[in-house]
Amino acid sequence: MRFLRENSLSIAFGLLFLGSLVGQAFVGHGAFNQDQLLHHGDPISLGRYLTTSEFAADVAENWQSEYLQFTLFILGTVWLLQRGSPESKELDKAGMESEEEQRIGRHATTRSPRWARFGGLRTAIYGNSLLIVMTALWLGSWFAQSVAGWSAYNADQLDHQAATVDWLGYLGTNDFWDRTLQNWQSEFLAVGSMAILSVYLRQRGSPESKPVGAPHDATGVEG
Repeated sequence: MRFLRENSLSIAFGLLFLGSLVGQAFVGHGAFNQDQLLHHGDPISLGRYLTTSEFAADVAENWQSEYLQFTLFILGTVWLLQRGSPESKELDKAGMESEEEQRIGRHATTRSPRWARFGGLRTAIYGNSLLIVMTALWLGSWFAQSVAGWSAYNADQLDHQAATVDWLGYLGTNDFWDRTLQNWQSEFLAVGSMAILSVYLRQRGSPESKPVGAPHDATGVEG
């Protein structure tokens, strides 16, 4: 019970993720088979659908946009500020901050991670590890989207007796950028909305919100 309580946020979202992915698989399978019948093709099983480029592209295009959102948010909030928003650092804290503020090297405590105490390259890597991993996940899922989308695009081209393209050629198609930009614009809108709406709106008990009685111009932990 203690484990569940202390990890309830990640567990809850993990279950929501799995439930949504299963739901997407079922409805995507139904839509795929409906399209097959409209084009006088044969329906396929759910198991086979899960191995298709259509399913892979649909999943990967959403993953890459989510990881891009967090990558840019992590990087942007190092230097960019929003007065009054709990999503922003305090107005005088822009930048990488001092080693004392970050508890690096000789300023580290006995409870600090070891790589924060070493200094040098290891501390530099650890000090940017969240951004490094998020960027790798974004680029990896974006590449997976491009490969799956390329396969789906060529399959559709063959169905319509049109010419296929190589992978580099696919990267310049409207299909690739339509899949990409329709997700990017929604992620940027969501992050921007959260940053500005949290200046004036509150949610009692949430760490994503300032205290209910905090003034509108209180930024970050000032609230």
